Amino acid sequence: MDNPARVAILRDMERNSDILIVGGGLNGPALALALAQGGLTVTVIDALPEAARAEDRFDGRAYALALASTRLLRAIGIWDKLHNRSQPILEIVASDGRAGEGPAPFFLDFHHGEIEEGPMGYMLEDRYLRRAFLDAMAADPRITTISGETVIAQAPDATGVTVTLASGRTLRGLVLVGCDGRRSGTAERAGIRRTGWDYGQTALVCAIAHELPHNGAAHQFFMPPGPLAILPLPGNRCSIVWSETHANAAAIQALDDAGYLAALRPRFGDFLGQIALEGDRFAYPLNLTLANAFVAPRIALLGDAAHGVHPIAGQGLNLGLRDVGALAQVLVEAKRRGEEIGAIDVLERYQTWRRFDTVLMAVGTDAVNKLFSNDNPILRLGRDLGMGAVNALPALRRRFIREAAGLTGDLPRLMTGRPL
Repeated sequence: MDNPARVAILRDMERNSDILIVGGGLNGPALALALAQGGLTVTVIDALPEAARAEDRFDGRAYALALASTRLLRAIGIWDKLHNRSQPILEIVASDGRAGEGPAPFFLDFHHGEIEEGPMGYMLEDRYLRRAFLDAMAADPRITTISGETVIAQAPDATGVTVTLASGRTLRGLVLVGCDGRRSGTAERAGIRRTGWDYGQTALVCAIAHELPHNGAAHQFFMPPGPLAILPLPGNRCSIVWSETHANAAAIQALDDAGYLAALRPRFGDFLGQIALEGDRFAYPLNLTLANAFVAPRIALLGDAAHGVHPIAGQGLNLGLRDVGALAQVLVEAKRRGEEIGAIDVLERYQTWRRFDTVLMAVGTDAVNKLFSNDNPILRLGRDLGMGAVNALPALRRRFIREAAGLTGDLPRLMTGRPL
């Protein structure tokens, strides 16, 4: 063993897991479960303590999961535990208007009955999804979770990648996956630059209880300062994602609950009767940020670490889960063929698969936000007539419905409900 390859051989023997994942939010655990089912060992490094992830109190956060995303969750073994806690999205209504004036006469109305597959998607509270991920990871012997730790250094080499934690502990794997958000330290340490800009908007996020039933309808109301999404939750409750200018949002977020509701009511309208706040209130500055590359030697970026888009179409988590399906499929298939899963040509298959789709979504959401977040009368007339035209054409409307359900494009196997 006294030869130049000795150190590399020993380092490979001391590998902690095949895959190291930085980030224990939602995409990281989903990837861990998918890879483990494909026979790979995984270590998930989460900056938050496990107790913070396992909080069972409803805090107001929820996600719109496209139908294809729920198929992935079923394929990795957790959707059957979540289905009864979710709210089917049976209708999507998009309209244009001003606060206090109601919607314009032309609008889009998508109904799930126009496609054969079922509901276009489901709403699910954050607390249930996180708990399901934690339980499933704890039950899988191929997954190790390290909570309350941050990565401060990473060093890829010819046989793997080593990461150093803030505690001084080191871990080694074949591939490092950054699921660590829009300010990804994994991307920064790899020298991957980003392209993007600030939207001048902040998303105000909360949940409300209301007097009248929502009947499974999701509403997107476009107003000059930014869009308001009203998304159905189980019972007479809705999740609100409300975009305002930075200045307006800061002033509204600083109000007490009564003042906050007073600001929301003219924008929300009275179609669901009286409203009241449930859970906490959150504010998130909105920006577009795209990593200039999704991979580097021994490294892949996923979810917001690769692409952060405007929430106007509710596609952030759905895009991340598509990344999960694609990367898991690429790595598992490479392993089965006997390839080096950390080789750059293997990782570039993932980048080729996902980059065009995510850039297209980023450009699309950016264009829609710019088109609708203004009060230009000419643009207002054009977009209202456009929505009316789409709504009047069944074939085009059906295509938009399938797009919203995540059923178009080159889907990873998991997003069709098939196991790896």
